[in-house]
Amino acid sequence: MDFDLYERELWAGRASAYERGFARLTRYLVGPLLDAAGVTGGTRFLDVGTGPGFVSQEAVRRGAEVSAMDAEESMAATAGRNVPGLDVRVAVLPEVPFEDESFDAVAGNFVINHVGNPGAAITELRRVLRPGGRLALSCWVMPGSGALAIVREAVEQVGVPWPDDIPESPFQRYGEAVEFRRLVTEAGLTEVAVEEVTWEHVVDPEEWWETGALSRVGTNGVIVGRQDAETVALIKDAYDTIIADYGVEGGKVALPAHALLASGVR
Repeated sequence: MDFDLYERELWAGRASAYERGFARLTRYLVGPLLDAAGVTGGTRFLDVGTGPGFVSQEAVRRGAEVSAMDAEESMAATAGRNVPGLDVRVAVLPEVPFEDESFDAVAGNFVINHVGNPGAAITELRRVLRPGGRLALSCWVMPGSGALAIVREAVEQVGVPWPDDIPESPFQRYGEAVEFRRLVTEAGLTEVAVEEVTWEHVVDPEEWWETGALSRVGTNGVIVGRQDAETVALIKDAYDTIIADYGVEGGKVALPAHALLASGVR
């Protein structure tokens, strides 16, 4: 299956489930992302792949003039509810429905790894930046580990094979600093910097199972959702064993997360 088509099917109608789960994990990088993009009061800012609108929400709080876009209608609608008055468009990267040099800053929080042609997407994001404007993008360190990989590890332990009809992300090769820097540089940005950011996501393990495995959010959720009840139970047993190693006080777990934050200047 074409990767972009797969992504559209994967995320269709998943805004509510994403907001309850993975969006809480990725929210950690909202502040650093906006700092890297130089977003302050009066900044004309574009939030790409806004999801539930957490990046836009913080940018508005900082006093920026915010526009946003997302490929999925339910995500755009959720962002509009969370950020009243937000100018939010439905558009699929590399399409960017804004005029040349419209923004002082552009940022995307964990969106570039969901695009079939990330180089073309970054080139388009550069187009809508004014000269001297800043771009900031986050992605996961590949292969995924910690919070991102626990359900996948449980699936693999049970012996469930990777489905033939699920394509691998083209971004697999860019999930390390040197390749991510090269990707952004080749799209025409200058002063490119990439840093690795690590944090802990503290969450109830049953909540993480529900949002990461049973809600069909992301590929792991799709794979678990295709299994029969007996296999799901085996995956859950493996998950319980793996996640127990991350336990902290109060019955919760502290899951490590590893990401890259790239920035550059037009």
